Amino acid sequence: MKRTSEYIKKIVKQGYAKVATQKTSCCSSGSCCGGNVSASDISKTVGYGDDEINAVPDGANLGLGCGNPVAIASLKEGDVVLDLGSGAGFDSFLASKKVGKTGRVIGVDMTPEMVKRARTNVQKGNYSNVEFRLGEIERLPVEDCSIDVIISNCVINLSPDKEAVFNEAFRVLRNGGRLMVSDLVLDKELPEDIQKSVEAYVGCIAGAIKKSEYLGFIENAGFSDVQIISQSSYPVDAMFENLESAQDSVLSIKVSAIKKMNGGNNEN
Repeated sequence: MKRTSEYIKKIVKQGYAKVATQKTSCCSSGSCCGGNVSASDISKTVGYGDDEINAVPDGANLGLGCGNPVAIASLKEGDVVLDLGSGAGFDSFLASKKVGKTGRVIGVDMTPEMVKRARTNVQKGNYSNVEFRLGEIERLPVEDCSIDVIISNCVINLSPDKEAVFNEAFRVLRNGGRLMVSDLVLDKELPEDIQKSVEAYVGCIAGAIKKSEYLGFIENAGFSDVQIISQSSYPVDAMFENLESAQDSVLSIKVSAIKKMNGGNNEN
């Protein structure tokens, strides 16, 4: 079957709906990872501390990330934060503590089951400054020039139209707003069998693109000061079954960029 954008979105929704309703991580469910790896173990591997893992409601951390975008976001009191592909809300809840009562966090996810679970976690944790919206990151249900900081964790690689994602990110950010994302990119092409693997796509591997192309989309959207804060080889062989041949191809990167002041009609 030819992979149209709608087909890709369908299989991604199905995969993450399963994770959301089973109340387990991608890895511990056995759907993509080798061994019985807990969500907490995965989160520690990609940069979260015990204090962060323990600070969110039970069930908010599904072990789906590839980095810790909140750690590099330099969030401050009063910021309005947008979390692209917010899942069950892990990063959104961590961000909410940094922006305080005068700030706000909006999570957007296209999987209804994930949004439902995230909203349940809002009630569990009694969060007054967090909300979750159902929508696609290629067409954000967010007003123009209304966001101070955008975060995202291993989600943009799942989009079949990454260029549209970064264009939308630029649209909703205020002048001076910041983009801070963790994601997976390619250092070299994946083996053909992995490129065609549905499991590898849902597992955030097969949808990844070359690092230069990824950064190019950010720059073409209008962002300035595009920087790789850190990058490292992603342990594909340890995290996923039957994907050992992709081990030297995948990088985990943290990227920052700014929507520069331009004298337009954006808010401050």
